[in-house]
Order: sequence, then C-alpha cells, then structure tokens
Amino acid sequence: MPPRRSFRPRNLICPVSGCNKLLSAQSGLSQHLNAAHRRPSPPAPSSMLLPLSPTVPSHEDFPLHQEPTSEDESQPQPSQKDSQSNFCTVCHPILNGRPCDAQGNFLSAGEPPVPASPRSDNSFSPFEDREQFEVTNFLFQRSQMPAGQIDFLMQLLASKYGDPILDNADHMKALIDDISNGDIPWQSFAGQYSGVIPESNPPPWMAREYEVFFRCPHQVGQNMLGNPDFANEMDFAPKRVYSQQGEREYQDFMLGSWAWNQANIIAQDEATHGSMFCPFILGSDKTTISVATGQNEYYPLYMSLGVIHNSTRRSHRNSVALIGFLAIPKTDRQYQNDPAFRKFRRQLFHSSLTHILQSLRSGMTVPEVIKCADGHYRRVVFGLGPYIADYPEQALLACIVQGWCPRCTAHPSNLDEGGISRSREHTRLLMDALDTKALWDNYGAIGDIMPFTVNFPRADIHELLSPDLLHQVIKETFKDHLVTWVEEYLVLKHGKTRAAVIMADIDRRIALAPAFPGLRRFPEGRGFKQWTGDDSKALMKVYLSAIAGHVPSGIVRTFSAFLDFCYLIRRDVIDEHTLSTIDDALARFHRERVVFIDENVRPEGFSLPRQHALVHYRRLIILFGAPNGLCSLITESKHIKAVKELYCCSSKHNALSQMLVTNQRLDKLAAFRVELAARGMLDGPLPGLLTHFPLSPPPPQLAIPTTKGSLPTDDNDDEGAIDGDQVEAEVVLARNPKTLAHTLGHPTLSELIRRFLYDLIHPQADTPGSDVDISPCPDAPPRIIVYPSAIATYYAPSDWSGSSGMRHERIRSVPSWRGEPKRQDCVYVNADSSVPGFSGLHAARVLLFFAFKHAGVTLPCTLVTWFSPVSNTPCQDTGMWIVEPDADQAGQRIKGVVHVDTIVRGAHLLPVFGDEFVSHTLEHTDSLDAFRAFYVNKYADHHAHEIAS
Repeated sequence: MPPRRSFRPRNLICPVSGCNKLLSAQSGLSQHLNAAHRRPSPPAPSSMLLPLSPTVPSHEDFPLHQEPTSEDESQPQPSQKDSQSNFCTVCHPILNGRPCDAQGNFLSAGEPPVPASPRSDNSFSPFEDREQFEVTNFLFQRSQMPAGQIDFLMQLLASKYGDPILDNADHMKALIDDISNGDIPWQSFAGQYSGVIPESNPPPWMAREYEVFFRCPHQVGQNMLGNPDFANEMDFAPKRVYSQQGEREYQDFMLGSWAWNQANIIAQDEATHGSMFCPFILGSDKTTISVATGQNEYYPLYMSLGVIHNSTRRSHRNSVALIGFLAIPKTDRQYQNDPAFRKFRRQLFHSSLTHILQSLRSGMTVPEVIKCADGHYRRVVFGLGPYIADYPEQALLACIVQGWCPRCTAHPSNLDEGGISRSREHTRLLMDALDTKALWDNYGAIGDIMPFTVNFPRADIHELLSPDLLHQVIKETFKDHLVTWVEEYLVLKHGKTRAAVIMADIDRRIALAPAFPGLRRFPEGRGFKQWTGDDSKALMKVYLSAIAGHVPSGIVRTFSAFLDFCYLIRRDVIDEHTLSTIDDALARFHRERVVFIDENVRPEGFSLPRQHALVHYRRLIILFGAPNGLCSLITESKHIKAVKELYCCSSKHNALSQMLVTNQRLDKLAAFRVELAARGMLDGPLPGLLTHFPLSPPPPQLAIPTTKGSLPTDDNDDEGAIDGDQVEAEVVLARNPKTLAHTLGHPTLSELIRRFLYDLIHPQADTPGSDVDISPCPDAPPRIIVYPSAIATYYAPSDWSGSSGMRHERIRSVPSWRGEPKRQDCVYVNADSSVPGFSGLHAARVLLFFAFKHAGVTLPCTLVTWFSPVSNTPCQDTGMWIVEPDADQAGQRIKGVVHVDTIVRGAHLLPVFGDEFVSHTLEHTDSLDAFRAFYVNKYADHHAHEIAS
C-alpha cells in the first residue's frame, strides 16, 4: 500500500484559483481570512478559452482557386472570446457573415445595427396590460389549465373582485390568436398511391389519402434566426478553434469541418461572398401515446438551426421547433409485407420531406437578406444540415436495407470489416450499372427510390446522418447488448437457477449505491419491464461495480472501456487529445468484448449495425462537432412538450387538429414574450401579490457566498442547471443554520478546530497542527453554527447545465433524510491543482458543516473523515480508483477540519463487493459504513469522469 497522503490543511489548494489558501504566518490571520473569501474573476474554462497560438493556422483545405476579393474577406474574423487571449478562433475568410443593411449592402466594420422601426405604441396589445398577458401566459403555457377550470376560476374571481382579468377560456384563446408575432399557420397536403391500381379487389391502402401537416420551415427558421434571445448564442460564420498547442477543438456545430467545407463550396459563387451560411438541422421519430383505449401514433418532424450553440439546443428555449406531422400509412396484416406497400411508404416519406422543405430551396443558392438575433441584417445562404434519427429511421432516410450501414458499404454479415463510404454519386453509379436485386444483395441499396436530399443542392443524406447517442450507445450497445450478454453469460456458466441467484445479488448491489445528487436509485435493482433512456443512463453509473466479482475480469474491462468511450463522446468540448483517447477506448472495447465470443455468448460475432456505428463517431465529431448537440435525446425530450402534453390537453377526439392549434398558440405566446422582453416591458416585478410570486420564474439563486449572493429558495433541490458567471468550483454553506454546543456527537471537534486554526496561522511550520502539542493552538470558538448542507457550484458543460455551462449540487450532512437514517455525503477535496485527475484530489466524507468566528472573520468549515487510495493507479479492470477509510490504531476513522473553499464538489463512492454476496438486511444508507473499500465512481456524471479519472 502506498504511503498515506498528508491531510494538513495548509497543503490544500484553492479549487478556484489554484493558489495556496493558507498564507504565511507573517501575513497574519486576518489577511488570510479576507483572502479566503475573495472570489477571483471567472476563469476561462478550458473548453472555451485557450491561449492564442503564436501563429494563425493556415487554410490548407480551402479549395478555391481564386484569391479573396477584398481585405475584409481575406482576414480571419476574431471571436469576442479572443480578448481572453487563451485560444485562437479563425472564421471562414469568405462566408464570414458580414453585417449589411436591409437592402443587402455591407456595412463598414464596427458600424452598429440599423435600428428597428419603432412600434407605433408601447402597449401590450392585444392584451390590456402586463397583468392580463402574464395571467394568460401562466394559465395557457405554464400550468396548461383546462378550459373548464379556467372558466370556474374566472367566475370565482368575479364573484369576489368584480370583473376578472379574463372573461373565460375562450376570451383567453381569442387574445392569443390576435398575437401577430410568430404566427406561422399550419398547412396540409394529401399523399396517395399513384401506381397502377388493380381493377378487382384493390388493397384498401391504395385508395386512401394520407394527410401531412406542416408549417413553412423558411418562416420558422427566419423567426428563429432573428430571435434576440439567441443574440449571444449563435455563430454567424463557420469557425475553427485552436488551443495554445495548436490543437483543433470541436464543440458547437459551426466549429466542425462540415460547415467549413460547405462554405468553401458556396464561396465558389462570388455573389455569395460575405454571406452567412445557415444550415437547417432536422429530426424525426415516431412516438406513441398510450392511453386506456389503445395507442395513438404520431410522426413529428422537428427543425433547428446549426448556427445556434449546442447548449441552447439541448435546453430547447424555442431553438427546436415542430414543423410537421408526417403520415403513417397503415394496412391490415394481409398487405403489411407487400413490396408495393413498403415502396409506397418510403415514397410518401421522401416526397413529404421534399414538399415541406421546398421553401428553402431558392435560398440555398441565392442569398436572402434576413435580420439576425444581434440586430444586424445579413445575407443568408441556407443548407440542409444533419438529420437526427435512430437506426430504423436512418435506414429509411438513406434508402438502404435493414442490417446494412447507412454510411458505408460494409456487409451486414461482417460489419467490422468496414467498406467504402456511401455517397449520392456512388449510389447513382451503382443504380446505372446494376439491377435492383444486385443492388439489394451486394450493396444493401434500395434501387427504385432516391433519398429526398437529391432534390436539394449540396445535400447528401449519407453524410448528413448525425450520431445517435441515445439509441446507438445508451439504449442499444449498453442496455440491449452488454447488459443482456451478462445475463446470458451467467445462465451459460451457472445454469438458470444459480444465475437467478447471482442476478438477484447484482440487483441488491445496485440498490446499495449511496445517495448522490442526480443519481436515480434502483431500490429493486434493474428488474423492471419498461426501460427509458433515463433508466439506461442511470444504470450506467452504478452497474460496473455491481457485476465486478460475479463475472470474469474480461467482461468488467469490456464495460469499463465502453463506458469510457461513452462518457468521452458525450463531452461538451472534444479536442484532438480527446479524439485520441476516444480511439483508445474504442480499441480497448473491441479488444475486450471478444470475451463474449470466448464464453460462447456471441459465437456469431458482433456484426451489429448500432455497435458498428461507433467506428464512425470520430469522423462525425470532426464534421459536426460534439455529438451531444445533435443527439436524439433532444427530439425525444421535445416529444413531451410538442406532442404528449398537447395530446393530454386535447379532448382526445380529432386530437391532432387541436394539437396543431395549441402548438401555434404556444409559439405565438413565446414570440410575444421575447418581443416584450426586448422592449423592456417585462422588467421588474408586478405590483402587489405578484412581487412575491412572480409569474415568470427567475433563475435559481442557490448559494450564500460570504461577500455576495442570495438565500436559496428550496432546500430540497439536490442538483440542477444554473445560469451565471463561470467559476471552476465554489462551495458555500446553505441556509437554516443552528447554533449548537461543541459536543454534537463529536467530542474531538473542539480539539480539531484548534489544530485547524494552528495550521491557518502557521502554514510554514515544520510540524503540522495534527502533531503539535495542543497548548500552542488557538482557543476554540465559544459557539459554532451548524448547517445541514452546502451548495457546490461548478463548471460542467457536458452535464445538464445552464447556458454558461454552470450547474449546482447540494452536499448534505444531516442526522436523518426523508424518513431514512443519517445522510453524510462524500466530497472531493483539492490536494494539488497542478496534478490532473484524482491524483490531485482527496476523497472525504462530510460529518458536519459548520461556521465560527475567529479574529472577527467567519470561517465556513466542514468536519470530515478521510479516505486514501489503496494503490498509486486505478483498478486495472474497472478503471476506477479504489480507496479505503483512514483509521487509527484503535480502528476509529480519522477526522479532520477543512475550509469549505478546499472542497471541489460532491463525490460518489461505491462499495467494492468482491465475490461475496451482500446481506439482505443492508440498506443503501449503510453502505459507506459497512464496507472496507470503495470505488471512486467516475461514472457518476460527466464532470466526475473528467476530474476523477
């Protein structure tokens, strides 16, 4: 076992600034105390601000033969972030999104936007006043109150106060309908079979009309492009970001190579020079709404803009719009496998997309002058960007046979061998040379239909299919493949009876995972029938430690390699070093998964389209940026707001027509709110009651910094996204303090506080406070204030976070929690910020959050017990560090007092179970006390994976 780490407080480094928090003895205690509560200016996160390269990278792949025609076009346009001098941003030299006036004439550099025409009045028309608008927005959008309940509420208000704000639900809806903002009407067209219909007994599906509803994507995109909410969350030109070391970084969509390459092609037309390239991102996926009377299927089509940042798209904020409902042709079982019916379904799908997107076609070659979110007009060139879809949808889009890869021609019998890349040109050549049967058998191509993208410039569906983290990685490879294979291995190895016993123990191990903010618990293990993507993501966090000891080390290493790959590709920013690490993780996964062949679980090998798709991720990251901005998680979550909630609000009779109207009204309310906010008409609270209960929820204020901040509003929030300044890490004590005596169940607390103060005052002393005689240590404070929790705020853009990448979590230390015994969470304590990963951190368990005054300054502290690693490297099988509690000769756990500024954030420790079966009497609240060793769970979330590897 390696020597224990030193836990002297003077060795702890500030997690924000990286400097030693404990100043020299000569500087005086008060100087330290002041410094301990000073917050530095927000640091530049490595994912956003990197040092400038000494030289600007060249545009070696720019294919134009002609020279740029003006100085403005030839010079890279620096980003505003360059002012931080931490990275180099190079904008496309020709399609650089230069501002212009409403007639398309370019403005001089630095010239302000052309002011918008002032509104004739400063009213809330069609609403009488702000109160009426806010009440309408609250009832219709936020609470989604049924019409009957609105009528009853208005009657109650009228009986007490006279005339209510609204007459009834019909009055409310009429006001919304009168809003002109965002008013894009729904249209429809009918699709019908156009082939030869048999004269006798034709199939019923041939005579039916299939109605498709849509809204003009050109108008939707124009409104989205001009939304002032996105003024600071758009890239108006393709960009390249380079670190100080000259490495390329991939984050938002416009930072990928695809947008740059498209700009190169567009720039061959001199009439487009200085324009802005705006790709449309599409997504479609069937969704089923189950009700007591049966199932209702809908086929929504979504749209977003590639110029919008990934974080904004993931948080929606009106950056993902519903633009259509595609038809779902159905027939009885007699004709389900009829080749003519299957061909018609494909033709209807592609012809519908072509018809819906037709309004964009002219703008793909000739620039259109459009007002953008920052107030400037720009000449905009549209394009079809990535398409978000799961594998069956990708096969439909690419017009390939199920089982083949939509991106390459690898044969489905051995996908691992790979194949040449598919393309529109390659498919046309094959169709000219081969008949439909040869195309089907040898290339998996459907020869009698072409994808809808052939009708649009510069669009190749084989290139535009986005990576699908939810289905390809989380649901399929992890849950449907690896987890299933573990169960099959146990059955093959031990027989059904013994395997059931082992799987039951795995379930108990999963249930014993200690509580952690944002961690979904599985009280009964993972044995439930209907899985969701959230269930699979939650299981990924705790599954590895549960199977270790019950399966061979090769299977454990397979999971470890796959989880590393999964967490790496889901990062918000991916640089070239991360790409290399992704390659290594994928190579390890392919090497280790052979254990399933050796154990006869997969004797046929791994020719699985969704697992094969992983080999394309590196190229797709380079083309499209970080995959988390194009994942089907975005469209799946949009289903809830755009389809499922609206269906529940309908009468269920002819529900789609009602859903279309409701969706249009919601868009109009959202657009009108944006305009009112831009005009400053929503500033400040409403008078009276609404001062205390605002109708528009403010961003959460969750912490109490010593020098600034506000009280948290809800002590039950464990974690979540927040907006605000960027800091690497900050921990502050929560509200509801209690003044208690020194005992508190910790008889040594007074002595530990005195030794903590000694180290504060004597940071350069040769002997730490833990080893000196107690007599020279300062006196303990006469009183302390105890807090039930602390709030950690940190920069974690790869997780669910605010637009600035910030999130918070609550770290608890309470004697009981929601009817359960004590909850004492674990934390990471910064040991040496110059050392990357867990090597520069300590793991500790919080016994008490408290604060006291010394020399007139309040010191927020925490009482902890320590853990030390059992080795100098992580576990070879799981890839996680293993720690054990520090104990004295009597077996008592070693305690210490540290300043809260040294805490980075919460940590999650999972028991090392070994090959023993766990007791049925253990509860998850016992785990941190009942076991001798623990894994430092780097899979608790993406931020933990980055700092604890």
